[in-house]
Amino acid sequence: MNRYNFIAIEGNIGAGKTSLATKISSDFNAKLILEGFADNPFLPKFYQEPAKYAFPLELSFLAERFQQLTDQLTRQDLFKNFTVSDYFINKSLIFAQKTLQDDVFLLYSKLFHIINASLPKPDLLVYLYLSVDRLQSNIKKRGRDYEQNIENDYLEKIQSGYLDFIRQQPNLRVLIIDTNYADFVNNANDYHRIINFIDQDYSKGIHQVAV
Repeated sequence: MNRYNFIAIEGNIGAGKTSLATKISSDFNAKLILEGFADNPFLPKFYQEPAKYAFPLELSFLAERFQQLTDQLTRQDLFKNFTVSDYFINKSLIFAQKTLQDDVFLLYSKLFHIINASLPKPDLLVYLYLSVDRLQSNIKKRGRDYEQNIENDYLEKIQSGYLDFIRQQPNLRVLIIDTNYADFVNNANDYHRIINFIDQDYSKGIHQVAV
C-alpha cells in the first residue's frame, strides 16, 4: 500500500468513506485526514431549510477543507508511509452545483478554482459506489439526527454529480468500486478484496471493479 503517496476516498453520503479511510490508515501506517463536518453549524440548518442555508454551508465547507488540506498535505510525516483522506476537495464543487442557484454557483465556482489551483491532487481517487437504498440504510444505521430526513432525490443528485465529475477527469487515476454486495467493515474478505483493488498500478482514467 505504498504505491501512492496520497489516496482520497470518496462517495455519496453514507457510502463508508470514513470507515474505509480510517481502517486503511490503521492497518497500513498511513497519515489520516478526516473531514470535520460534524462541527459545521450550518449542516443541520441546511437539511431543514436548504434554500436558505445552501450558500453559507458550501462556503464554510470549502474554507474548512482548504485550510485542513493545506495544513496536512504540506506537512510531511516521516513516520507514515502515505496519506489517506476521506474526501477530495472537488466534492465542494460537486455539492455546490446541486444545492446552489445558477448565478450563485457561478460566483462560488470562480472562488473554488482559485483555491483549488494551489492544492495537491490525489495520486488515486477511490469512489465507493452504493445504490440509494443502501445509502439510506447506512444513514439510518449511523443515526445522525440531521440526516434522517435526507430524500432519495437529493442522494441521486449527488451521485450523478460525482459520476459526471469523474467522467470529465482524464488526468486523474480514478477507481470506482461497487460495494453494493459487500460489507468491508464487518467482513474481512470484502475488505481485503478492496485493498487488493486499491493496491494496483493504475493508469490515468477511470477503472471500475465490484466487490
